[in-house]
Amino acid sequence: MGTAMVRAQTHSSSKEALAAEVWRMMAEFTMGLIQRGTAFSQLKRMGLTPGHFKVLAALRPGTSLPMGAIADGVGCDRSMATWLVDRLEEQGLATRQMVEADRRVKAVSLTPAGEQVRDGLMELFYATPPEMLALDRETLSSLRRALAKLPQGDHAPAG
Repeated sequence: MGTAMVRAQTHSSSKEALAAEVWRMMAEFTMGLIQRGTAFSQLKRMGLTPGHFKVLAALRPGTSLPMGAIADGVGCDRSMATWLVDRLEEQGLATRQMVEADRRVKAVSLTPAGEQVRDGLMELFYATPPEMLALDRETLSSLRRALAKLPQGDHAPAG
């Protein structure tokens, strides 16, 4: 079913249809920005993937996370988390060490270079798109009020 047909069907007056249309518009706008965004272009130039970005975003400077927590936070299985961390280690962006309390558990932390890369990618990821800057102040305020009513989860990359 084409996008135009889906949009036409969602123009009914029900709250569900309106919510579906608004969500679809937000998702299409966001995915388009992400796909052509500078953060992901930079990742590609570095030989990294959006999965690597998720791992970098999950890691906080000066702390470490067990591999299992990384897999859970990124939404992948442990073997994929291992592959992602392996690539980050190869790039010198992360390091893995055993946890003293349980030597079977490996924890991952950012290297100083990893902290710099993470900070730069987060800045690019959260840079205000020109399309948002083109909106007038009243529209931006309305959007902020509406979006503030939605839950703010732990799933978004922290800046």
